[in-house]
Amino acid sequence: MKKTEDAYKAMLKLFQKIGGNAGLQSTPQIGTVVEPPPNIKVQWNGMILDKKWFYVDDYWLQGHTRQIKGHIVSATQNRSGGSGDSSYESHNHDIDNDYTASIIYTDTWQVGDKILMIPILGNDNKTVNQFWILSKGKRLDGN
Repeated sequence: MKKTEDAYKAMLKLFQKIGGNAGLQSTPQIGTVVEPPPNIKVQWNGMILDKKWFYVDDYWLQGHTRQIKGHIVSATQNRSGGSGDSSYESHNHDIDNDYTASIIYTDTWQVGDKILMIPILGNDNKTVNQFWILSKGKRLDGN
């Protein structure tokens, strides 16, 4: 058991020599949205950070537009008419069309959302100058 503990201590010392304290400060962090954009405020580590601290992926900004396009091949379900006339007998319609659509994001942020923040270190490789907000997430266990 002693040899295993010594190996872990030696590995930890090696990592500290290579990275100094930067490794501890560049670890991804979790923040909580206090106010959504455009005047975003995030609670992190006992502080409230405002928008000057953040870079945000365009995908998460309100008003971000994504274009989708594709091709669909299908058919409608059979339907029958009611008069008994042959023109109303059970039939379907083929679908073979290109489509395009725009998705505009309008409510991507909510108060209380948990967000993943990646620290951006300054020139000294120790001081956190800003954060890159990468995504938001939810715990699957409900806590």
